[in-house]
Amino acid sequence: MTQTHLTDTRFDSFDLDPRILQGLADAGFTLCTPIQAESLPLALAGRDVAGQAQTGTGKTAAFLVAALQRLLTHEPAPGRRPTQPRVLIVAPTRELAVQIHKDTQVLARHTGFRLALVFGGTGYQEQRERLAEGVDILIGTPGRLIDYFKQHLFDLKAIEVAVIDEADRMFDLGFIKDIRYLLRRMPPPEQRLGMLFSATLSYRVTELAYEHMNHPQLVAVEPERVTAERVTQRCYMVANDEKIPLLIGLLRGLENARVMVFANTKRETERIWGYLEGNGLRAAILSGDVPQKKRLSLLKQFQEGALPILVATDVAARGLHIPDVTHVINYDLPEDAEDYVHRIGRTARAGAAGDAIGFVCETHAFCLPDIETFIGAKIPVAEVTPELLAEVDPRSRVRPERRPRAGGDRREGRGGRYQPRPPKAPEAQAAKPEPGQTEAAPARKRRRSRKPKGAAAESASAATEIRPS
Repeated sequence: MTQTHLTDTRFDSFDLDPRILQGLADAGFTLCTPIQAESLPLALAGRDVAGQAQTGTGKTAAFLVAALQRLLTHEPAPGRRPTQPRVLIVAPTRELAVQIHKDTQVLARHTGFRLALVFGGTGYQEQRERLAEGVDILIGTPGRLIDYFKQHLFDLKAIEVAVIDEADRMFDLGFIKDIRYLLRRMPPPEQRLGMLFSATLSYRVTELAYEHMNHPQLVAVEPERVTAERVTQRCYMVANDEKIPLLIGLLRGLENARVMVFANTKRETERIWGYLEGNGLRAAILSGDVPQKKRLSLLKQFQEGALPILVATDVAARGLHIPDVTHVINYDLPEDAEDYVHRIGRTARAGAAGDAIGFVCETHAFCLPDIETFIGAKIPVAEVTPELLAEVDPRSRVRPERRPRAGGDRREGRGGRYQPRPPKAPEAQAAKPEPGQTEAAPARKRRRSRKPKGAAAESASAATEIRPS
């Protein structure tokens, strides 16, 4: 959880339950950020809120404080069962759901509410059992939530607070039908508190808000700069074959740095990782294909500083609060200018400073004008000097290990490395002809002739009968 751009509004100026204030004190929160200062008075008064704020500005704490206050000041619905959650928080990615759950554990520590976290990729049975034990606040991703809902492990009839986080990302990832499916199975909007938060309040996001919320109040916190204020940006004009030498040269020049390197595809992250590992730079890959347990383990190592470099796709560009990221390097410029803002927002968090470096290469140079238009500023161009380009042996690249699939499949998943067929047994190989001999023609299979049946048989017999001359 992060607190940036603090205002003069104090959390204890609201009429909050002492147990919530104790949780805020545990988290070290005293003053509100702008999105918290503007949205909390509305939500605490029972008004639905559709909030827009830059990533990393405290949206999570805003909706958690409002949800906890609602639960502590309202009695549960009569006859509510333990498997009927009172709060549902939906996030677009597993990493964001895990982050929200972690923040909720801190703020709700003194309330006694039961929490449950569900997401795809791992822990299927454990999550089922946790739901069966009963839950007050349910946090999850759309697919796994609907899976368990259809198994009748829980229902949404007692929902008092519904939160949709990163709503614009829900559209980008194709989850909007799932969101509507869940919202339509809750009590009517006027019987619950609805909160929707998004980095952008586009037309389709506001349409979703007005469709499933009770006259929501729009709250938009627009900073003077689209990007974080303490991010120093620069870019390098490079040829495609200079990108790896430049990346390694830059990384070797950094001391005590925690670096995120973004690429546009999973294949490119593997290539970058291979060259970094092959040249003495410890790194890890974070992409959608990495198993969930491994992803969480890598994130933990990176957050704790045990792993200095994380090579990632846009799966790590939103919602994750990783403290003390000193540098973000856009090895590939993103085609969506908004993704550029989210990527570089991984650094300069919690009031710290950070550096954002972009490689303007032959393939992705066309993205730069759109990015500069979106952020409303020109990105300074730095000179690529010979000293910055490391000498890289093409043979130094390490190849990722791939486990063979069950059944001896020669490929593993999409883009798997080719595995040659095992040689045939000697007895199964045909003997090669000696010099001067011709290879024997393969024997033909005899085709079984079918006897015609019925009238057709008689006709065929008559047609083939030999008559005396």
